Amino acid sequence: MTSTPSDASDCAARLRIAVTTLSRRLRPAPEGGISVAKLSVIGRLYRAGAMTPTELAAREGVKLQSLTRLLAELEADGWLGRKAHASDGRQSLLSLTATGRKRLVSTVRAGDVSLAKVIETTLNESDRAVLMRACALLEGIVESLDGEASGTSPAAAPGKSGGRHA
Repeated sequence: MTSTPSDASDCAARLRIAVTTLSRRLRPAPEGGISVAKLSVIGRLYRAGAMTPTELAAREGVKLQSLTRLLAELEADGWLGRKAHASDGRQSLLSLTATGRKRLVSTVRAGDVSLAKVIETTLNESDRAVLMRACALLEGIVESLDGEASGTSPAAAPGKSGGRHA
């Protein structure tokens, strides 16, 4: 059976709803002091490594001016540090501090533990295997979307993703 554009549209809508709902439920509580926007920036730096504020804004899909205050707050709170760019003295490179990395890993780990409990208690072994395959497919979709956004093709084929998760 072949997929029709309607099937793809229905799948996209269901996927968006499921991912959005799951993402909301996995967010740290506001009293933890980390907003969704900050967590997104921190996670991006964790996964991609050091980058300029301009590059970070582009990857996050926001204007640099919108990110400036958030970056200052993250820097003041010890999440990230700034150093001079090696080849362009006018720019700086942002990266997670050792403390920021530890805090992020702790925050993510707490969400992973909670989600793992739900997966273990609600899905049988066969369903967990299907979910793992779906995760690989989703990682491939993300790589394709990142490739579209940057104007480059993804480095790996859908479902062949690896790397760090946070």
